[in-house]
Amino acid sequence: MGLGWRGAAGTLQKRTEGSWYLLVTLLLLCGFWKAHTQTEDGKSVYFWETGPWGRCMGSDCGPGGSQSRAVWCAHVDGWTTLHTNCDQAQRPSNQRNCFRVCDWHKDLYDWKLGAWNECVPVSARTFGAPRPFTCSGGEEGIQTREVACILKSDGSPAEDAICEYFEPKPRLEQACLIPCPQDCVVSEYSPWTSCSKTCGTGLRNRVRSVLVPPLFGGTVCPNLTEFQSCKPGPCTGPEGMYSLRVGTWSPCALTPARTTRQVKRRKGKGPGLREKTGVKDPETRELIQKKRTRNRLNRQESPFWDIQVGYQTREVTCIHRNGSTVGRNLCIPRDLPLTVQSCLLPKDCQVTEWGDWGSCSKTCVDPESPRGKRTRVRQVLQFPVGEGAECPPLEESESCEPQGNGVPPCATYTWRTTEWSDCRVDLLLSQQDRRRSNLTGLCGGGLQTREVYCVQANAELLKYLNDLREKDKASRPVENKRCKGPIPNRSQLCQIPCPIDCEVSPWGAWGLCTFENCDDQAGKKGFKLRKRQITNEPTGGPGNCPHLVEAVPCDEPSCYDWRMLGLDQCIPDDEKPCGSGTQLAEVQCVSSNGEEVDRNLCSSSSPPEPVSCEVPCSRDCVLSDWTPWSTCSQTCSSKTIEGKQMRTRSILAYNAGEGGSLCPNSSALQEVRNCNEHACTVYHWQTGPWGPCTEDPSSSSLNTSTSFRASSNIQGLCSMGMQTRKVICVRVNVGQVPPKKCPDGPRPSTLRPCQLPCKKDCIVTPFSDWTPCPVTCDTAGNAVKRTQSRKRLIIQLPSNGGQECPEVLEEERDCEVLKVCPGFRWKTHKWRKCQLVPWFLRQDSPGAQETCGPGLQTRAVSCRQLDGTQADITECLKFAKAMPAITQHCQLPCQDDCQLTNWSKFSSCTADCVGVRTRKRALIGRSKKKDKCKNTQMYPLSETQYCPCDKYNAQPVGNWSDCILPEGGRVESILGMKVQGDIKECGQGYRYQAMVCYDQDNRLVETSRCNSHGYIEEACIIPCPSDCKLSEWSNWSRCSKSCGSGVKVRSKWLREKPYNGGRPCPKLDHINQAQVYEVVPCQSDCNQYVWVAEPWSVWKVSNVDLKENCGEGVQTRKVRCMLNTIDGPSEPVEDYLCDPEEMPLGARESRLPCPEDCVLNDWGPWSRCSLPCTRTNSRVRTAYTLRSPSVGRQCPDTTDKEPCSLNLNCFNYFYNITDWSTCQLSPNAVCGSGIKTRMLDCVRSDGKSVDIKFCEELKLEKKWQMNISCVVECPVNCQLSEWSVWSECSQTCGLEGKMWRRRSVVQSSQGDGRPCPSQMEQWKPCPVRPCYRWQYSSWSECRVESVVCGHGMRYRNLSCFVSDGSSDGEGSQVDEELCSSLELAVDGDKQIRLKEACILPCPGECYLMEWSDWSSCVSICVKGAGVDFGSVQVRSRAVLAQEPENLQLCPDQAWESQPCTGGECYEYKWFSSVRPNSTRPYIWCQRSDGLNVTGGCPPMNPPTDNSSCDPPCLMPKSFCSEAGICMCEEGFTEVLSSAGQLDQCAPIPILEIPTAGDKKGDVKTSRAINPTQPTTIQPGRTGRTWYLQPYGPDGKLKMWVYGVAAGAFVLLIFIVSMIYLACKKPKRPQRQRQQNNRLKPLTLAYDGDTDM
Repeated sequence: MGLGWRGAAGTLQKRTEGSWYLLVTLLLLCGFWKAHTQTEDGKSVYFWETGPWGRCMGSDCGPGGSQSRAVWCAHVDGWTTLHTNCDQAQRPSNQRNCFRVCDWHKDLYDWKLGAWNECVPVSARTFGAPRPFTCSGGEEGIQTREVACILKSDGSPAEDAICEYFEPKPRLEQACLIPCPQDCVVSEYSPWTSCSKTCGTGLRNRVRSVLVPPLFGGTVCPNLTEFQSCKPGPCTGPEGMYSLRVGTWSPCALTPARTTRQVKRRKGKGPGLREKTGVKDPETRELIQKKRTRNRLNRQESPFWDIQVGYQTREVTCIHRNGSTVGRNLCIPRDLPLTVQSCLLPKDCQVTEWGDWGSCSKTCVDPESPRGKRTRVRQVLQFPVGEGAECPPLEESESCEPQGNGVPPCATYTWRTTEWSDCRVDLLLSQQDRRRSNLTGLCGGGLQTREVYCVQANAELLKYLNDLREKDKASRPVENKRCKGPIPNRSQLCQIPCPIDCEVSPWGAWGLCTFENCDDQAGKKGFKLRKRQITNEPTGGPGNCPHLVEAVPCDEPSCYDWRMLGLDQCIPDDEKPCGSGTQLAEVQCVSSNGEEVDRNLCSSSSPPEPVSCEVPCSRDCVLSDWTPWSTCSQTCSSKTIEGKQMRTRSILAYNAGEGGSLCPNSSALQEVRNCNEHACTVYHWQTGPWGPCTEDPSSSSLNTSTSFRASSNIQGLCSMGMQTRKVICVRVNVGQVPPKKCPDGPRPSTLRPCQLPCKKDCIVTPFSDWTPCPVTCDTAGNAVKRTQSRKRLIIQLPSNGGQECPEVLEEERDCEVLKVCPGFRWKTHKWRKCQLVPWFLRQDSPGAQETCGPGLQTRAVSCRQLDGTQADITECLKFAKAMPAITQHCQLPCQDDCQLTNWSKFSSCTADCVGVRTRKRALIGRSKKKDKCKNTQMYPLSETQYCPCDKYNAQPVGNWSDCILPEGGRVESILGMKVQGDIKECGQGYRYQAMVCYDQDNRLVETSRCNSHGYIEEACIIPCPSDCKLSEWSNWSRCSKSCGSGVKVRSKWLREKPYNGGRPCPKLDHINQAQVYEVVPCQSDCNQYVWVAEPWSVWKVSNVDLKENCGEGVQTRKVRCMLNTIDGPSEPVEDYLCDPEEMPLGARESRLPCPEDCVLNDWGPWSRCSLPCTRTNSRVRTAYTLRSPSVGRQCPDTTDKEPCSLNLNCFNYFYNITDWSTCQLSPNAVCGSGIKTRMLDCVRSDGKSVDIKFCEELKLEKKWQMNISCVVECPVNCQLSEWSVWSECSQTCGLEGKMWRRRSVVQSSQGDGRPCPSQMEQWKPCPVRPCYRWQYSSWSECRVESVVCGHGMRYRNLSCFVSDGSSDGEGSQVDEELCSSLELAVDGDKQIRLKEACILPCPGECYLMEWSDWSSCVSICVKGAGVDFGSVQVRSRAVLAQEPENLQLCPDQAWESQPCTGGECYEYKWFSSVRPNSTRPYIWCQRSDGLNVTGGCPPMNPPTDNSSCDPPCLMPKSFCSEAGICMCEEGFTEVLSSAGQLDQCAPIPILEIPTAGDKKGDVKTSRAINPTQPTTIQPGRTGRTWYLQPYGPDGKLKMWVYGVAAGAFVLLIFIVSMIYLACKKPKRPQRQRQQNNRLKPLTLAYDGDTDM
């Protein structure tokens, strides 16, 4: 009911409310009905329910635990009720015993997995009856297996819960694929054979071969042979009805009475007989003994062969054409073949039991590869004889682990390194830098190197390095290939600290003349000193700085003196208002250093006297104050040079005409005095460099020699020593003078203490083991003399006087030459006598003679070393070539046979290609008299050959190799480190092309035949890399600012771009692509250049009052820019260097005071405005009265005041920080650590840079770091390893062999270093060697001696072939000697078969042909489906018949297959064509490679006859309908050609509407069910499929189109009816459920779940 309702719900689109009520009512009724039936049936509505079992609890591990679960009574509706309502008798248990699992059970229990069962189709598992199935690629299936938990010890079963405790239960089933049946596919028939008879009735045959065998239940192969009777014509005479047939040889058997006969024969040879014929002579006896020994060796008495010669027989019968045997007399009389022959009694190989296992190859504990191998051997007791079974393997091996408790750990190997070498900067230099001559004093970033070597890790280096007495315990180096893991760096960047040069300030002013020592003032000798200071912290302290004190001798020295600071105001004498007076000097007492001291120290000398002066009265002339003394014109004085300085004053007001003091003349306005009167002889102390640190004898500690780990960077300091230096007195510009000329006070010391570094001895490793001696032998088997070597490495270089390194670091010695080259060979002994078949067995054979005929002979084989000494035969089995034959067929000549000697050797030729050479043989014995033997046609006695004509032709082959530099073209640096800059990686090399040599038959021969060493050489050039080249640095530009911080620039220009992999250029300026700039900040002293104004000139009065000489006037003065020094302005410079804003005025207008006017001096400087600048603040300047006015006249104000205005006369100041400079290196550094600097500026509020003192006076905060360290990346060139040794040739022979060598990057390039080259491997051709191989010839025809048919033999030869190694080269046959060094094997098969049994069919016999060739490898697959079941190839034997009567006696045809690899995946399709003069088409099946086949194509539908359709229906999925029209199968639609013919059947994707039986209701793509059924619409059918193909094959509308038109009308009525029903109570539509199921396509998919 539920299903039906759900199905209806899918089709109804609208429901009324009444329909919902009906649904609910029906469901309730259904439920009550169900409950009613349950109670009526007598079943209880209550039942017991149980919960899951709980955890296994208990105190002991194992089976003693218990677990419980909940049990309750429930109603069928799901609610819980009282226990009493359920049947107590059926109550389940709520407790049970269990197995309590503990962790240690993991080692006792495990899952046991059974094998997977056969793959079962999903359809067979899911449904009872298998449905029709069309296979495409394979059918999905399921395979299962048994999984059980077992006790490991005895395999007994256990509960699954135990194993599940540790590991989930493995899956019990998995998806699998069942291959589709593969039908047998056969080829086309061969052409018909000729008729088996020349007259009468015979048979023609044609055969085909199997291409693909039947697999997975496919159809069996059809007949491979087709017969056809033929009648060439009637026979004129009787047909040949009988023929002799030879049977197979019987097994070899011993002659029955042979042993008894031998005993009888030997009875006569007793000891007595020997004594009678004994020889007394000892020499003769010794010769006889030697001969017996040799004979015994030649006899086959080896314990390894038990050779017994027996006999075997065969039957010769007469056969009728119908296959029946008849009397031999019916066959035509002829010589019967042999029916008995000698043979070897077959003996199987016999071996001993396996010996004990040898020791394990792994004798130590190795966690990485813990297992080794051990072998055991068995010996041969009996070699196979005749057709006996071959020997099984005589050696087997298995993996093993070392046994025992005291197994030592395996030697592990690790990398060790030597001490780092000294840091070297020159390794980083570019080519341009290297060409500069001065490479000394380099510093900064550098490169240091070390060697890396491999040692056994168990040998510790630490102890040995820390304790010098155990030097011999260092780890010895071993082969580098033993060390795994990354190789430690062989080079690293390092830093040589750049020395900081001493920087000093400018010289200070000369001091006073003072005593050398103020405490000892004896004598009159004195010095004037001037000093300078060190302004930085130089490397090595102040000892490397230039002298800081210079002295000048002087007279009248004093340690203390008065210094005049200035003069007080002039005070008139006698308290008068004006007139003459005095000025008191303002003085202070100073020391010789210029420092103020107590005034009492100057008491020895009188202070300066008061200076006379004049206070002008109102009518007097007024003069200005003296200007300061000018700078001294000379720094010293001599006979020709005197220092002068000058001061001046000017007239401020003229005197009155009468009564006033007159103004002086112009000469009195200027004063000159001598200065710097000391002589120009300047002395100073000069120091030499400090000497080496030497041991101080007074020091108690000893400088003991020690050594440090190579990785240690700490220089050990062991004791104190002393350093000395030379100190001399030098006169400037003269040279050394006596020490007394220089003052003793500032004399530098000549001695200082120092730390002595510890001595470091040289440390070397012990010698490595001697390299193994290679055992090489020349072609003659003599050992070649070789050498072996060993080496040791320096791991610490000596320093500070330590022990020097030994000179010998590598030793070489000759290897011991082996007396015998190792190797083994087979030695063959003399053939024994030819053994015939016993006469009594062959005496009945016609023509047989007792003493002659075919037989067998044997010989002994022994194993020898190369020098001929006896060796164990197992050695030859292992190391020698194939064992020589120990038996051969022989022929004892009969009296009638012609006997000849063996052929002689060919005579020698006088020259190649000239004349002939001959060989001869002769008749022997009675043969010389027999006429038949004298027949030279049958028995030629000489053979003639043309002399061999060996002409050889050499020609080049293959491509030229890479350009290869000659070996030894390397230059190693002193340290042994290979840096690319030091290795010759360019220049002239050679490239090689292989030479090939052919003989006159175009066969490949050794190149030595063409007098060639195998190569053509050609010189070539590897271009050398050229680095980027720049110009030298330009000079620094002038600082961009004359005051404060600016920048200065220098640049380099590009001179040459890099090429051939040279160092790249640094990043160039982006504007001008050819310049490199360096910009650094610079500081200019704001007081470096100052304006100097001369005194004002005399007034030039413009408003002339000649009487008074006063009034308005103009004064001028000269203003110059001068260089400022410590002593004051010294020399004039260009005006632009001085600040134009600061330039003093050069002219001024003013009023010249008249007599009796008040005269003031010039204004003093303005006072400084107090900060912050505001208009309320003001600044002032003052003047004082020089001449008081007369009575009634006033003086002007002596103070001048102006308001402070920001940026006019009042300024704020602040610091400004510049940008960082580029990273600055020392001039001698290439890279490494440098410094970046920046500078502080003092900036005025109007933006002008001013002297730093303005900011310093305000004590502004300096919070910036001015210097930081930086790093310039070092240009490390790419460093490569050396080239490896040349590899083995890629091919052992042929034209295409190559040898390779490789190198690797040891250090990749860094910075602007030279990049790594792209060529990391090189190749060159191998010398061409001919490829020799053993190759079979084709099998001969089956040979049966002198009869028509039966069992015979076929033969083939083993020949030596030469080829050039190419895949398509067949090769040419050459002498077997050239293959003598090869193992006797063909294509890897060592079993050489040169003959095999065969059957030559008798006339009329039906027989199997020989095996066909193996078919091409075919993949069992489905094209395009990605399904592949492996590849296979097959061969077959077809039947051939000759007589129609014998067809019933034919044997069964046969085929056999074998797996192969790389098979091709083929498709099979039907093809057809109409034959001329025939209406019936020819139809065939074709494989996708174009081969016509039988089988493999899809079955024709119907499979019988398609002839009713014309043309036939050959398209896939097509068939011929009853109407004679080609139609398509279900799920495919017809695609017609323009002619109305069927072109193809195209699949139709359709939508499947979910039906009632489809639970998931998903939409799937499927195929149509049956398009040929009537298409009338049945109401209620779901899943309808529509085919929109309105036209039939004849171009007319199909019938269903008319039906659709009618159906549309019916549908309209149906819709109207539905609207009507929607308003009424609807009836439930009846569904055709069976049709739903029939139309629902069954789609199965297995996704690993079992929910189907």
